[in-house]
Amino acid sequence: MLEVTFYGVRGSTPCASPANQRYGGNTACVALEVAGEPPIVLDLGTGLRYWGEAMDPSSGPFVGHALVTHLHWDHVQGLPFFMPINRKGASLSIYGPPHDGLSIGESFAKFMRPPYFPIHCKDLTGDIRFVDVLDETFPVGNATVLTRAVPHVGTTNGYRIEWAGASVAYLSDHQQPVGDEGYVAPEALELCRDVDLLIHDAQYTPDEFAERSSWGHCTVRYAIEVARQSGCKRLALFHHDPAHEDDEVDMLVAEAKEWAAELGVAEVFAASEGLRIRLG
Repeated sequence: MLEVTFYGVRGSTPCASPANQRYGGNTACVALEVAGEPPIVLDLGTGLRYWGEAMDPSSGPFVGHALVTHLHWDHVQGLPFFMPINRKGASLSIYGPPHDGLSIGESFAKFMRPPYFPIHCKDLTGDIRFVDVLDETFPVGNATVLTRAVPHVGTTNGYRIEWAGASVAYLSDHQQPVGDEGYVAPEALELCRDVDLLIHDAQYTPDEFAERSSWGHCTVRYAIEVARQSGCKRLALFHHDPAHEDDEVDMLVAEAKEWAAELGVAEVFAASEGLRIRLG
């Protein structure tokens, strides 16, 4: 049984407020867990802190893996606040894309240091290992991970994870093509094909996309189009815009369900903090 738990579902910036308590205000962080095996976390946004708080420190040192899509702040800024890695004997392997000639480890070393932050990665008590991955298939424990570059602003990975008889695709940030919302990059479709759960960028309304078409994201409708073409079983709308309060997300979900029914997509819902899904 593969458990998928959402700890951060927002894009761009954390945005906690009374108006978005139901869906949550933390940035991208999704935990994949199989009993008795080291977990895999998708992105290291501010939701990572809350995943750490949910762990029992008496269960022994943390050992786990992280698949980072890209290096924008909303996907990496949770690392120094993840208390399980700041304990003796802990270890975390972080996989992600190199960018502009720098390895992922070198990139973390550049932005997690004074004067931008008071400590370096190496100052955390546990052991952190960085691994560059781009357009390849590799094992992570008993899981098999496929990564492909997906359209966004800067080098960005999408991931497909096959584990414990279940499959999850994670495209947290995905640039919708301008002028052709029916086109989906072959690399994206390869990641999503027939998966049990697709977690997909759904940041904008059509009007918002028209104003921000080069910002690297997509509409709810485009997320449904990716789901339709890929034949995924369930679609989780993700990376909610920080300006979208709970009531607006509710309206977007209602519209999404209508579009999904028209296009033959079986199930669509909005990811929310604390939501747990069991697969396999």
